[in-house]
Amino acid sequence: MFKTELRKKYKELRHEFTSEKVEEWSLAVANQLLSLDIWDKTYYHLFLTIAEQKEIDTEFLLHILAGKDKEIVVSKSDFATLGMTHYLVTDNTKFQKNAYNIPEPIEGLEVPVVKMDVVFVPLLAFDVKGNRVGYGKGFYDKFLSECKPETIKIGLSFFDAEEIIEDASEKDIQLDYCVTPNRIYKF
Repeated sequence: MFKTELRKKYKELRHEFTSEKVEEWSLAVANQLLSLDIWDKTYYHLFLTIAEQKEIDTEFLLHILAGKDKEIVVSKSDFATLGMTHYLVTDNTKFQKNAYNIPEPIEGLEVPVVKMDVVFVPLLAFDVKGNRVGYGKGFYDKFLSECKPETIKIGLSFFDAEEIIEDASEKDIQLDYCVTPNRIYKF
């Protein structure tokens, strides 16, 4: 399938989810993540859930990271440049939803991209080679291309892999892992 078809398919599938299913499967994804060998790192970039899109609820993962005393980084999107500014989460961080219902930090201590050790990546679909389909704006492709080569990129998905994303390109940044409620894919 092509990216536009995959976006439509997976948005429709997620739209049918109940809030209970989102919570149950999000917890299952968080529990799967515990078995990965990634917990010796320092800086973890986490996307904050767009509840209206029925995305994986990353609050469970946020609690795991906080419990392991990790440096948690979240972003603020600039839709004019399609870039993101990254902020350290502290006890004083205040959030507000932007026009796309993405919770974002209002302000805070900026963290340079080169500090990111692990990035949890939102997606709609992915394939067995580690290619991903997001919402199509390119925020994460741009961000991931700026990360250091050894940064671990982990997609989080409610669904299993597609066989192939037919229009994946050389510019697309591939994942190292994708974690679903029932499986961990390693690429």
